[in-house]
Amino acid sequence: MQPQQQQQQQSLPPSSNPFKRPLRLLMITIFCSLSYIFGSYSKSSNFTPSQLQHHNSLHCSHLNFTTHSHVSPPLHFEPLHRLPLPQEPVENLSFCSANFTNYLPCHDPYRERRFSVIRFSHRERHCPENDEKVRCLIPRPKGYKRPFPWPKSRDVAWFKNVPFKGLAQYKKAQNWVRVEGDRLVFPGGGTSFPKGVKGYIQEIKKVLPLKSGNIRTALDVGCGVASFGAFLMDYNILTLSMAPRDIHEAQVQFALERGIPAILGVLSTYRLPFPSRSFDMAHCSRCLVPWTEYGGLYLLEIDRVLRPGGYWILSGPPINWRFNYNGWQREPKDLENEQMRLEDLARRLCWKKIAERGPFAVWQKPTNHLHCTQKIKTWKSPQICPKPDPDSAWYIPMDSCITPLPNVNDIREISGGGLEKWPKRLNAVPPRVKTGTIEGITIKSFNEDNQLWKRRVSYYGVILKSLSDGKYRNIMDMNAALGGFASAMDKYRVWVMNVVPSVAKMNTLGIVYERGLIGTYMNWCEAFSTYPRTYDLVHAYGVFSMYKDK
Repeated sequence: MQPQQQQQQQSLPPSSNPFKRPLRLLMITIFCSLSYIFGSYSKSSNFTPSQLQHHNSLHCSHLNFTTHSHVSPPLHFEPLHRLPLPQEPVENLSFCSANFTNYLPCHDPYRERRFSVIRFSHRERHCPENDEKVRCLIPRPKGYKRPFPWPKSRDVAWFKNVPFKGLAQYKKAQNWVRVEGDRLVFPGGGTSFPKGVKGYIQEIKKVLPLKSGNIRTALDVGCGVASFGAFLMDYNILTLSMAPRDIHEAQVQFALERGIPAILGVLSTYRLPFPSRSFDMAHCSRCLVPWTEYGGLYLLEIDRVLRPGGYWILSGPPINWRFNYNGWQREPKDLENEQMRLEDLARRLCWKKIAERGPFAVWQKPTNHLHCTQKIKTWKSPQICPKPDPDSAWYIPMDSCITPLPNVNDIREISGGGLEKWPKRLNAVPPRVKTGTIEGITIKSFNEDNQLWKRRVSYYGVILKSLSDGKYRNIMDMNAALGGFASAMDKYRVWVMNVVPSVAKMNTLGIVYERGLIGTYMNWCEAFSTYPRTYDLVHAYGVFSMYKDK
C-alpha cells in the first residue's frame, strides 16, 4: 500500500496549501515512532511470529499483561489440565415429549412401583439403568416465565411454571398455597400453623435463641411448600427443606420456585445424604414420620445429623393431643401412649426436653456423651455405633444405634469443638480443620482457599451482571470442596447447594456445614434429587476430570 500511495502522491499536481509540508513532516515523524515501538516489542518478545500464533491458538482467552515486580500478577483462569475431546461425533439431542416436563429420573413414580412400600423404600432414590436413561432435553412447560426475583418470590410464583392445583385444593383450609389468576400465592400457612408461620415462629422464638446467631443451619423434614424455612431467613437461619415426591404433588418444586433451599428426600432405609453433626436445629410439623417405630431408627438418624447441643422441634401428633385428638380423628389413649413412647425414646438418646408450648415441643441433644455413656447401660438405650465413619452417608443403611460424638475430657466441652456465631462462623476456621480431622487440610490451606475464591467470585461478578441484579437465586456448586465458592457468594442475595461428590478423595461436607452453609452428597453419574428448572446457576470446578475414568 505504501508504494502505491507514494505513486498517487507524485501524480498529483503541486498544492498551494502552505500547511501541507509541515503536515507531511508530522505524519512521517508519527509513522517512524510507531515503527520503532513495534520493532522494540517484537525484539523483546521470546516468540517468533509462528510461535506467537501457535501460543494464541492454544490460549485464546489468556491476556498478557506487563507488570512490575511489586504488583501481584493477574488471576489465572486458564484450565490447569485438559481432557481430550471424544473422537466420535457428539449426538445432537432433541427435546423430549411434553409429558417429560417434570421428569424425575431417580424419583420416577412409574419406576417406584417396582419397589416395596415397607418403610417407604419406594420413595427413595431409584435411578434408571443405562438402557433406561432418557437421551433428550427436558422441555419447559407451555407459558413458562422467568421466576420472580427474591424476596418477591417468597410470596408469589407464576402458576404456569409449576402448574399444579392439587395442593391449593387439598390444603385450602391450611393456607399452604392459593391460585389467583396466573399466579400462585403463598400466604405462609401450614398444617400446624394454618393462621400463619410468622406467629408459629414467634412462639418458637420464646423458647429458642433464634436471633442469637447460634442457630444457623436447620433441617425441615416433610416441609410442605417450605414456608417455615422461608420465614426463618428473617433470622439468618438457612433451612434445608426436605420432602419426598408423594401425593402432595410437587411440594419441593414449589419451594425451589420460591427461592428456598429444598431437596427430594425421605427417612426410609438409607442415611440422609448429610454428614454427622450438620444441623443446629431439626423440625417436623406433622411430617407423618413414625418416630418410635423400627426401634426408633428415624429419630436416631435425626440424632446423627444434629450438632451437639442442637434442637429438635416436633409439632402435630402426638404433641398437644388433649386439645387436638378430635381434629386428628384419633383415640386419646392411643395418642397418650404414642407420646409416652416418644418421650422415653428421647430420654434414652440422652436428649433433654426443654419445652412443650401450644402446638410444639422442643428437645435438645447433649453437647457430649460423657454422662450418656453411663446412662445407656442403666436405661437399656440403643448402643453406641461401632462404625468408625459417621459422616459417610451416600447409600449407607441407617443404623439402630447412637452415633458416637467425638471424645471430650470435661463435661462442659462441646464434642467436636464449638462454632462461632453467625456471621463470623462463615470465615472462621471450622473445628474439623483445627483438629486436623481430614488429612491434608490445614488452617493455612483453608485460609488460602478462602482468599482464592474471593478473588474468583469477584471476577465472576464482572462477567455475570445478573448476580448483582438479583436475577440469580438458587445456585449449585457441583464440587464444593471447602465451601469457598459459597462463602464468597454470600455478598449476593443467593443461596448455594454445596455438593461434595461421593467419589471425592476427601469428604469435606462436614467442613461446609461447620461454616454455616448447607449441601449434600452426590454421585454425578446419577441424576440430582430435584425437579427440572430449579437452579439459576450451576458452578462446576474440577468435576469432569474427577469422573474421567468413571
